Amino acid sequence: MEIKLNRREMLKLAAAASLPGSLFTARDVFAQSTGAIQLACPVPMSGPFAANGKFADLGMKLIVEQYGKVLGRPLAYTTLDTEGKPATAIRRVQEIAQQKGARFFAGGILSSEALAMGKEVEKAGGIFITTAGADEITGKDCNNATFRWSVPTFGAIEQTVRPLIESMPKAKRWYTITPQYVFGEGLLTAAKNIFKEKGIEHVGNSYHSLTEKEFSGYLTNAAAAKPDVLLILNFGSQSSDTLRQAVSFGMKKNCTILMAWASGLEQFETLGADLCDGVYFGAQYWHAVASPLNLDLVKCTQDRFKQNPNYSLAGSYICTKLMLDGMVKAGSADPKAVIAAMEGLKYDGLTGPEEIRKGDHQVLKNYYLLKGKAKAKMKNADDYADIVSAGKSFLPLDKTECKMA
Repeated sequence: MEIKLNRREMLKLAAAASLPGSLFTARDVFAQSTGAIQLACPVPMSGPFAANGKFADLGMKLIVEQYGKVLGRPLAYTTLDTEGKPATAIRRVQEIAQQKGARFFAGGILSSEALAMGKEVEKAGGIFITTAGADEITGKDCNNATFRWSVPTFGAIEQTVRPLIESMPKAKRWYTITPQYVFGEGLLTAAKNIFKEKGIEHVGNSYHSLTEKEFSGYLTNAAAAKPDVLLILNFGSQSSDTLRQAVSFGMKKNCTILMAWASGLEQFETLGADLCDGVYFGAQYWHAVASPLNLDLVKCTQDRFKQNPNYSLAGSYICTKLMLDGMVKAGSADPKAVIAAMEGLKYDGLTGPEEIRKGDHQVLKNYYLLKGKAKAKMKNADDYADIVSAGKSFLPLDKTECKMA
């Protein structure tokens, strides 16, 4: 999609950019179309999780370009920098809802910001779909406006910790490193439940803040506990830093390392094959999955951006697509009608057959256990890992604590 602006539109953009605290970016060229359906991508574009936000922006950009129009109306989107902070995220959502009438939101990479935005979007009468992981999003804090494409923390642990325990019956001692917020607590609780069930000795846990960059102290404690498995429960750049420092401590030689929630291809590219070799990773998405929709996404991403899609891009792409397909099914851009159309929707997704469960708005999809491979065994530049296993694990509805209003 080639975008051309006339002089008047350029002046409007320049004026908007001069506003203090303005949300407007160059991406708002999409929003200049009269009668456009307004979409927003609220993600961290600055701060520790900015890399994830950058790719999420590309995912929404790609699907907006592909569809062009829905219901005969052009599509407009604006990227909002949440900075990974709930208060900032709420303010951005309020502003874009008031200024542009945006009611369709796909984003929220961190669970804390996603929980806050879901409530705010519900107040605004919109729809919010996220890839954040905390069980509460489709659990006790669920609401009619909020949907979630990614597998929550319960399923991520079930599809990584459980199969690894079963394949390594002698690995009885596990140590965990956990970010101290709702997402980390969810992963840790789910892991502890499996440890108890399987007779695993939890030899220690290190908590850290969301701003932590130095993990050597935690890893010193981990190494001293002599675990059979080091379970990394943080995300994004923090999990990369933890893995780098763990490998420099020699822990890859002395124990198995599992990163329960990897951010996918962009993380492997940052770390490199040598660091990833032999390490296990949990993943929401992998570009090598041979589903028809994913094969199409891979081709489109290669054609448009000269790269394979990673998790952040793919997640934003499918989240936005679900809302657009909901509009088409409903024959309306009224959020209430779109919500009703999305509930119970079964479709061929990026991970194969996927379904939006009506009772809690959770997408039922595969989660993957990957194993990093040696550089010499890579078939191409992005062939960093093999899929060890995949499966669907979700709490039954009566156990989620979700009560829709």
